[in-house]
Amino acid sequence: MRTLFIENREEINKIIKACKTCFLGMSENGQPYVLPLNFALENNTVILHSAPEGRMWETIKANPKVSVTWNLGEDLAWQDEKVGCSYRVKSKSVLVEGEVEFIDDFDEKYRCMKLLMAQYSNREFKFSAPAIKNVGVLKVHIKKITAKQFGAKADTPWNR
Repeated sequence: MRTLFIENREEINKIIKACKTCFLGMSENGQPYVLPLNFALENNTVILHSAPEGRMWETIKANPKVSVTWNLGEDLAWQDEKVGCSYRVKSKSVLVEGEVEFIDDFDEKYRCMKLLMAQYSNREFKFSAPAIKNVGVLKVHIKKITAKQFGAKADTPWNR
């Protein structure tokens, strides 16, 4: 079983857009803190939303450097079903390292919320003013992005 790097940004974006949940990793006084969140991807930015206060917000205000990860696929495969080391989970993952920007501008929050909903539905959505005022919107500006494919068959002369 092999782990292969994925370097094509279009392929990386397809993996991200196929996912329904991302995991936001933060550091709180040296302690890792990870939350599952809904998201949108726009160019080199990950858009997130949540309640506009709480532990996540306090953690990010103290340290705006974060990681975001996605995982796609959970198919189990094996070369010999009696040999544990031959088992693998076929999946793809993406990891982003970046820095958070807090979005306060009403129009930009509205635009971001439309992008978030477009990740999950083709429907057109409208939002009330109180809904936009009372939601917290974050942008993670991507500084580094890596992706891998796990569980690929080894490229050997006997299995080409």
